[in-house]
Amino acid sequence: MRKAGDQAWQDPTLEEWPDNDFRIFCGDLGNEVTDEVLADAFRKYPSFAKAKVIRDKKTLKSKGFGFISLTKQDDFIRSMREMNGKYVGNRPITMKRSQW
Repeated sequence: MRKAGDQAWQDPTLEEWPDNDFRIFCGDLGNEVTDEVLADAFRKYPSFAKAKVIRDKKTLKSKGFGFISLTKQDDFIRSMREMNGKYVGNRPITMKRSQW
């Protein structure tokens, strides 16, 4: 169930993500970064589960951010230290713990 303002709705895409994961917001992604490119950057972490670049529904262009899911806290901490500011595609990414 998702909520925004006074509205609540069922979002089936949330079921694609692992329960109780450590999710990372990745910002400053270039248009060339796909789900696969983002996933390749984080596959070195054993608990990597999913990567998703958020795209405009009409144009399919990247909105410039995405999310990474890791299932172990140690990998989450390590990836935040190692990958924040590293180049993924043509730009260095900005990472924060996701509130979503």
